[in-house]
Amino acid sequence: MFFFDYLCNMRTITLQMPDSLGMDNQEVAILVANRLYEQGKLSLGQAAEVAGLTKRAFAELLGTYQVSIFNYPASDLSKDVANA
Repeated sequence: MFFFDYLCNMRTITLQMPDSLGMDNQEVAILVANRLYEQGKLSLGQAAEVAGLTKRAFAELLGTYQVSIFNYPASDLSKDVANA
């Protein structure tokens, strides 16, 4: 079983994971947080909290998953440049 415990405005979920994956709870939490951050659904701070890490530690870990810390859509960047 897998548990997430959150503070403010977050809920707890339970997942059943096969033991054969060989992953502990934090590894799964990091994968979930990484993916939600990559999709822009969580801020860096929120993702770090889900992963059970500090912002700095989570930011450093993003490179391992080939995710940029600068989670800013290219379409928004081009709009900002046009408006400048």
